[in-house]
Amino acid sequence: MLRFLVLALLVAAAQARATTSVLFIGNSFTYGAGSAIMGYRPELVHDLNGEHASGIPALFKALADQLGLDFDVSLETGPGRNFDWHWTEKRALLDRHWDVVVLQAYSVLDAEKPGDATQMSRYGDRLAKLLRARNPKVELNLMATWSRADQTYPAGQHWSGQPITAMAKDLQQAYDQVAQSLGARRVIPVGLAWNRAIESGLARANPYDPAAKGLLLWADDYYHASAHGSYLEALTVLGALTGCDPRLGEERVAHELGITASDALALQEVASKSLPPTRCCPLKLK
Repeated sequence: MLRFLVLALLVAAAQARATTSVLFIGNSFTYGAGSAIMGYRPELVHDLNGEHASGIPALFKALADQLGLDFDVSLETGPGRNFDWHWTEKRALLDRHWDVVVLQAYSVLDAEKPGDATQMSRYGDRLAKLLRARNPKVELNLMATWSRADQTYPAGQHWSGQPITAMAKDLQQAYDQVAQSLGARRVIPVGLAWNRAIESGLARANPYDPAAKGLLLWADDYYHASAHGSYLEALTVLGALTGCDPRLGEERVAHELGITASDALALQEVASKSLPPTRCCPLKLK
């Protein structure tokens, strides 16, 4: 009897280890401030800060669940935070074994020096070493974010007067450089996916223009993501981390967010085209 109990415990432990742990480290661009996703199904994820945040990590988990993929998803986030804050204030929470980590930095890279990735690189290196000390095989990912309309259209901002796609391209380049220095697995191109949606005419380029047509990717502050922008963000993360084509067809997350089937399919197409070749992973749950 004891022998069978021991075997059962060993099997249970092996099954527990088989679940891939995913940690998201970021700020309001990760937990989804400004839109309905901010409080989306918090029971799906573990907020290490105990604030019941959910956002993109919960969307990722819900999408992955429909594909029959088993992830144990956690997040550690704070509003307006960069890598230095996570290192200085939260590293005790992060200091454990993780299989996959997604790091998202401040929206302009540095609040005092927009476009400058020096601080991001410095503290990203410290976080990477902390995470690798616990798991040398941890998969590190960086998530490059989108152009802020409020940093582009009003005067006196770092990207004022430039095309709306310029900021996202600058961010992608900076993230690519930091990822190379950290030895990260990939940069998830969320900002470039937004650019593709805008350039294709699916999404509007200027949210300040009342006559503009297309989906609005920004929230009402023209800074954070709307439900549509967040859905595109989550689809891009899903495809990057799983290798599955984010063209899922009609699925329940979009419906829960109030996104029409046609808009969801169009955003899925954009996410798919923004990623390297992916494999088809049919929905198992609807």
